[in-house]
Amino acid sequence: MTAQTGVSVQLGDAEATTAFGRRLAAFLRAGDLVILTGDLGAGKTTLTQGIGDGLGVRGRVASPTFIIAREHQPIGDGPGLIHVDAYRLTSIAEVDALDLDSSLEEAVTVVEWGAGLVEGLAQDRLEIDLVRPRGGRAVDANEDQPRRVELRGIGDRWAGAALHELAERA
Repeated sequence: MTAQTGVSVQLGDAEATTAFGRRLAAFLRAGDLVILTGDLGAGKTTLTQGIGDGLGVRGRVASPTFIIAREHQPIGDGPGLIHVDAYRLTSIAEVDALDLDSSLEEAVTVVEWGAGLVEGLAQDRLEIDLVRPRGGRAVDANEDQPRRVELRGIGDRWAGAALHELAERA
C-alpha cells in the first residue's frame, strides 16, 4: 500500500469550507472512505455538507451525532453519501454493528471522528484533518474563523490523485 504526500489548504470561513467540500466531491467516487478529524466546531459537518452538495444527494446533510449514520441517496447517477458520526462509538465492534462495509462500494462514506476506528473498512482512504485556531480561548462552533484542511490519501486509489489541485483552487 502506498501513501500520498499530504496536501494542506487554508480556508477563510465556513462558506469556503462548504465550497471546498463541493470541489472535493469531484474527486470522490463510490467506494471511497473519507475520515474526518478535528476538534468540535472545526468544520467536519460543514465540509460534509459541501461534499453532499457536490455529489448531488437528496436531503439535508446534518450532523448524525445522535443517530450515528445517515444515508443520502443520489439525485442523479452519481454515488450516494453515507455520513457517519463516530464520536459516541467506543470500539471497533460498535463500528462493525453499523454494517458500513455492506454499502461501502455503493456510496462515498464520510466518517467524522473515525480515526482509530474505521481504517479497517477500506485499504484505501482519504484522511482529512480540520484545524481551527484556538487563540487561548474557547471557540464557539458557530463562529466564522479560518481553518486549515490537511488531506492525506492512503493507498493505491489516492496515489495518482491530483489532490494538489484542490489547494491551488482554494
